[in-house]
Amino acid sequence: MADRFPLMVFAAGLGTRMRHLTQVRPKPLIPVAGVPMLDRALAFGRAARCRPVVVNTHYLSEQMVTHLMGRRVKISHEKELLETGGGLKQALPMLGHGAVMTLNPDVIWTGGNPLKALSRAWDPLKMGALLLLAPRSGLPGRKGGSDFTLGPDGRIQRMPKDSETGEDMMPGGMVYLGAQILRTDWLFRTPERVFSLNLAWDDMIRNDRAYGLIWGGGWCDVGSPEGLAEAEALLAK
Repeated sequence: MADRFPLMVFAAGLGTRMRHLTQVRPKPLIPVAGVPMLDRALAFGRAARCRPVVVNTHYLSEQMVTHLMGRRVKISHEKELLETGGGLKQALPMLGHGAVMTLNPDVIWTGGNPLKALSRAWDPLKMGALLLLAPRSGLPGRKGGSDFTLGPDGRIQRMPKDSETGEDMMPGGMVYLGAQILRTDWLFRTPERVFSLNLAWDDMIRNDRAYGLIWGGGWCDVGSPEGLAEAEALLAK
């Protein structure tokens, strides 16, 4: 196992695509096959020896605080939604300097631990970001096109899109799966408070520091009730 990383779990979203399921509880606490999605994410962090672990909160945050009580998890509460970049930037005093892992909890993984896979592949001498990816073709629970192309040297580039339809202009596109290792230097330099990590990725792509790793296991996005059913079917296999 490579170095121990701090972990940020992005759990502050509103979960609007879940419709009625998030009217009374935050999306990360929705169970998949009987286990809350947040608990599955935290289990990956424990198995990968991540420390510290920070979870950001916003919607129905009191439920999140109660659920996490006594679990050695730090909470970064967002009075307003800061998006992924702003949320990570706010949590940096808890996470420390250097590279951090981030994980989206509304995803089901099978066939291994995504954080361990990233840790084994991380090369701090050449990488500013290492994103876990999968081919767009046949990816369950995914709506829309791909995010990146992956070169033979492991570097990623943005997938070119048709300006009218928004469709991919190249075959073989890759989708970001919601797990990564990211150096945080760029976050200290930007004056923005509310922003997406896409800005950090674009900066690293321009500087040839953004890499991708293909995930070999199963994956399903649990962003909607339909995705929830697909995720439980994946786990049943």
